[in-house]
Amino acid sequence: MALPVDVDLALVGGGGAASLVLAALDRENLSGVRVAIVDPVHKRGQDRTWAFWGTPGTFLDPLLSASWPAVDVVTAADRRTLALHPLRYAMLRSGPLYDLAGAAEQRLGAIRFTAAAGALHDDGGHVTVHDAEGAPLVRAGWVLDSRPRPPGRPGRTHWLQHFRGWWLEADRPLFDARRAVLMDFRTPQPARGVSFGYVLPVSDRFALVEYTEFSPAVLSGGEYDAALRDYLTRLGIDGDTVRVREVENGVIPMTDGVFESRPSPRVVRLGTAGGATRPSTGFTFTAMARQADRIAREVAAGRAPLPGPAYPARHRWMDAVQLRALDRGLTDGVAFFGRLFDRNPAERVLRFLDGTTSWREDLTLMASAPLLPMIRAATGDAVARLTRSAGRGRTGGQR
Repeated sequence: MALPVDVDLALVGGGGAASLVLAALDRENLSGVRVAIVDPVHKRGQDRTWAFWGTPGTFLDPLLSASWPAVDVVTAADRRTLALHPLRYAMLRSGPLYDLAGAAEQRLGAIRFTAAAGALHDDGGHVTVHDAEGAPLVRAGWVLDSRPRPPGRPGRTHWLQHFRGWWLEADRPLFDARRAVLMDFRTPQPARGVSFGYVLPVSDRFALVEYTEFSPAVLSGGEYDAALRDYLTRLGIDGDTVRVREVENGVIPMTDGVFESRPSPRVVRLGTAGGATRPSTGFTFTAMARQADRIAREVAAGRAPLPGPAYPARHRWMDAVQLRALDRGLTDGVAFFGRLFDRNPAERVLRFLDGTTSWREDLTLMASAPLLPMIRAATGDAVARLTRSAGRGRTGGQR
């Protein structure tokens, strides 16, 4: 059996989280760090689209397909155009990020193993990455594992953000390229959950149009297509006048379950597996970028590549309360989001969803939510936590 290759850092999984780490290491000029990537597929081309907000002037700017200084939030009653300054909403397709990571991989002299990773054996000093058959591939000082996995500790609420998007091309101008539609709640609402349309225009003739639900279960393919056709009608677009160039599907966890970000001394989980997905919205990209930047800075300083929590603990609690309120029917989802944007500057709401607001701003946001439903949800969440804690205590006492 061949001996494993020795490296300083092994990336298990080669998607968005790993690509951002490679790019961040390259920006820090860490060519002396020995890096390996273990993934069964060498990611290239367009396989997903990320939408996120942030300030202009970052390394991502040349990679963007489009960005917008304003977004629309639409209900049956009105349409609000929200100015985002000093932020902007941006769209990044996967191809340019994979290309950037590929160039970084070359400059770093990284070793790539096109294989599915199996067990990770952490002896406290190094981590051995095995392939799916159990053969050792890499012995690393640290492993950054971005493979998807469920939460290490189940939550009290289990919802999903699930969607289907059509990349539409038209022969005449149909879209307003000056702003994106962040949430259009004119879609029929599910019995349990929230649905909305979503429009990201690259030009007046080319746009990504999505149907999204926050709810406990996914739909069938036919149901997503019917919802998209209905939404196009609401946009005033005849489906026969546009061509579907690509289709995107996704399912993202929305749960207050705890993702185990450090399963062993020298293994660190990234992306959704590391808690980067915001439970209240499913947004992930900005937290992954923050994780990558922090890791690269720590490595450059000669410290352990630990990214820190993706979001403050108080935000995770606020998300748990919001999910419980929606799940138990204590508040109407459309009214909740509409009220949040009505009573706060858009950039404050977006910074909250990115986990960068202050305690004072968080209190202001909480005050803008419907008071009695949130109190009931918070009380129920506290009781559920205490009940679970007591149950664990009794189980521990019987061992």
